[in-house]
Amino acid sequence: MGQQHDAYFVPARSTWPFVAAVVMFITVFGAAHWLNAEPGDAGFGKTVLTVGVIGVLGMFFGWFRSVINESLGGNYNHQVDTSFRMGMMWFIFSEVMFFGAFFGALFYIRMFSVPWLGGHGHGVLTHEFLWSDYTAAWGANGGNGPEQAGGAFRTVPAWGLPLLNTLILLTSSVTVTIAHHALRAGHRGRILLFLGLTVLLGATFLYFQAHEYMEAYKELNLTLHSGVYGSTFFLLTGFHGLHVTLGTIMLAVIWLRVLKGHFNKEHHFGFEAVAWYWHFVDVVWLGLFMFVYIL
Repeated sequence: MGQQHDAYFVPARSTWPFVAAVVMFITVFGAAHWLNAEPGDAGFGKTVLTVGVIGVLGMFFGWFRSVINESLGGNYNHQVDTSFRMGMMWFIFSEVMFFGAFFGALFYIRMFSVPWLGGHGHGVLTHEFLWSDYTAAWGANGGNGPEQAGGAFRTVPAWGLPLLNTLILLTSSVTVTIAHHALRAGHRGRILLFLGLTVLLGATFLYFQAHEYMEAYKELNLTLHSGVYGSTFFLLTGFHGLHVTLGTIMLAVIWLRVLKGHFNKEHHFGFEAVAWYWHFVDVVWLGLFMFVYIL
């Protein structure tokens, strides 16, 4: 039995999985009701969604606190560390598939749907009968001006805020890497400095993205109603912004844990997991910058 205990760790019974299922159901139910409600009947959905989001945040706080206490209590061993690493790898792989689906949709729209509507290839009849004056140019307004759904719009220039945000995220990858090396070297002050800079850079990215959205809506008339370009633009950049938000929160939590001395040179997978996630978010943004803003 002693050898089995050394090889495997069996956690105590927990109510957190049940709590997670309940609050996630409440969140999705509220979001679905809000999105599908009549214009004057969205209050109930918003209220339920708010309750669900608060519940999800509370669940994360409580569940992660339990896991952290188990780690600090010395309950974890090499097998548990390996399990955590494999779990994080599969999670990031699922995120790759998540964004891969959206990039695939973007590829299909640009390479097939738009040319077909413009009368190229298999879309000659589609072009003739459905939208004869459509211009097959990605990011353009279809040649119809205000008659198009959402009205005329302009695209976001790549060499303004998007370029600045790209430089910010690339810099944040450098700072979190320096913090990781400092952790492995045991330099606590340097860890706190560069990890704090990473959190600040993440928050700055989100600030500039919010500013970009406001500018897109007010000055460029680029909204979710601006055809497939608008919906694709906000879908991709919005989900990425959500991931940056989550990553920034996780980095801030790790900063507090470093401040409390939860990590050492040999045992710091919590830090590594968040660093992996942050590098993944940065790589996704490079793809977005290339295929959404430039090409």
